Amino acid sequence: MSPTTIIAIAVPVLVVLAGILLFASARRRDTGSAEGVLSSETARRDRGPVQLADEGRPVSGREVERAAVLARRESAAPVKVAEAPVEWVPPDDETVGVTRRQFFNRSIVVSFALGLSGFGAAVLAFLWPSGSGGFGSKINVGKIPDIKAAIADGGGFAYYPEGQMWVTEFPSSALEKARAVYTPPELAGMEAGLVALWQKCPHLGCRVPECATSGWFECGCHGSQYNRVGEKKGGPAPRGMDRFAMEVSGDQFTVDTGTVIEGPPIGTNTTGQEAEGPHCVSGSGGH
Repeated sequence: MSPTTIIAIAVPVLVVLAGILLFASARRRDTGSAEGVLSSETARRDRGPVQLADEGRPVSGREVERAAVLARRESAAPVKVAEAPVEWVPPDDETVGVTRRQFFNRSIVVSFALGLSGFGAAVLAFLWPSGSGGFGSKINVGKIPDIKAAIADGGGFAYYPEGQMWVTEFPSSALEKARAVYTPPELAGMEAGLVALWQKCPHLGCRVPECATSGWFECGCHGSQYNRVGEKKGGPAPRGMDRFAMEVSGDQFTVDTGTVIEGPPIGTNTTGQEAEGPHCVSGSGGH
């Protein structure tokens, strides 16, 4: 059968089905309501006088039909049960006139405001300098003689976890070269014979441990190596170990862990310290 023939048959069938659907819908609407327009034949038959029992006057067929509809509706209506009266309470002024949309809009605005407030408070807490000690504040490490004794007991290294730092001795013989490389906040500690180094490797942020055999700092993550005062000796690190600003008052040594100073550039070697023994990790060549 060709497509043209199929279309020629399908179009009339669809038209007939549409007509049946419209006719059924119209019939459903007519039967759904007892009131409607009477046919001309019925209207002629209803023109004769009809006496209502309660009024004694002639009425039309339409009035009789309407009365029957009303009676049927009243009989189908649910019976209302009388309830005890409830004391009237005036509504709250704040809730009068609040629509569903207004409620959701206000809820969304309040949620955004709370979220932004929490975020802003977190940012301020992160940026606000700490005044209660610990990392990010000034730490009084102690008396210089006591610190040097702790360094000697640690084989040349002293670790202070509250400041996330290593403290090592800076040789006085290296001060002349140091003055050409380092800043005054660094030199303040170096001239007292100490240097405070951040434990974080400047390569990818691993914690750098000491190597007791070589006398250097050697990062176990990627092999970066630094001499005892944090100057780079090998590995992929872009510079020496970062250090903190230092202050000396009398014999008290204070480290400002809130002020991080970038480590010295590659090639800096003020102390001339070479490895004192086997390495703990393999570096990628010295500089």
